[in-house]
Amino acid sequence: MRIIVSRTDGIGDVVLTLPMLGIIRDQLPDAEIIFLNRSYTNPIVENCEHVNEVVNWDKYERKSVIEQAEALRKLNADAIIHVFPRPEIARAARQAGIAKRIGTTGRLYHIHTCNFLVRFTRKRSSLHEAQLNLKLLKPLGIKDKIALRLVHRFYGLTRLPSLPDFLTEKLAKGKKNIILHPLSKGSAVEWGTANFRELIELLPPDDFNIFLSGTEAEGKMFRSELPLDLSHVHDISGKASLEELMALIAHTEALVACSTGPLHIAAALGICSIGLYSAKRPMHPGRWAPLGEKATFLVQRLHQKAIHPLLAKPAIDRISPQQVKTKLLAC
Repeated sequence: MRIIVSRTDGIGDVVLTLPMLGIIRDQLPDAEIIFLNRSYTNPIVENCEHVNEVVNWDKYERKSVIEQAEALRKLNADAIIHVFPRPEIARAARQAGIAKRIGTTGRLYHIHTCNFLVRFTRKRSSLHEAQLNLKLLKPLGIKDKIALRLVHRFYGLTRLPSLPDFLTEKLAKGKKNIILHPLSKGSAVEWGTANFRELIELLPPDDFNIFLSGTEAEGKMFRSELPLDLSHVHDISGKASLEELMALIAHTEALVACSTGPLHIAAALGICSIGLYSAKRPMHPGRWAPLGEKATFLVQRLHQKAIHPLLAKPAIDRISPQQVKTKLLAC
């Protein structure tokens, strides 16, 4: 059986979809899994042992529906799971004649494009994102009753690249090598560079070796505000590809970030991953917490008693650097 898993959104979202692949592999060992993604998440998907083939939707999103359908038809898939729903992919899958097309009831276009509908809502659910993904396996005869504490066993993120020399030489023996990821490209509520600065100042140089990660654009935003002149602080923003960052994460002891891709990568790789979260739905840790053997998080509760919870502003700036330091010392 050939199964397309369609998830064409962000890095963290893709990471939290990997356990779904592991569970398919566990319960349907002969299945061939095709992952439909965006090319920038290739390092995640290509390093997952459960994936047989990777197809980048970038090549087809500007094509006609006929061309998109033909591209999907050539994959000879028996089923497609629309984990991240997109109407053009749903239409193309139907036109391609894929026999089993699985989607949620929450998208009206799925009524016309999918022949297996699963009823649940992500926005109002109390379940974690990874657990919600598993509900889409029901039409394949796969049970979704996996305890959240066990989900991390199914990531399969094992095909890691070697660490390049320019990062290897910055690792420090006898110290905790940690990564701080200050920004999120706007995908999550951020802690603020002032808090990251204070955290760096709290961490003893004799005990910690610190990497600051992010894109080049993010580096331009935080470089003037963080103490980059310290010998134990290394700015690698804009210098490491996603694949190289994954390799570095695997060689470090801890990573601190808000709810963003590198945090979930760290959790999947089994290192101490400390997430910083708001309690406000739907970005709360109940939905997006890192899942891993050494994953943990801190959450800022909503204190605006006079304001309705739905109107309260999501924030994490009151999580103290000392709280994060305590978590790091426990790693």
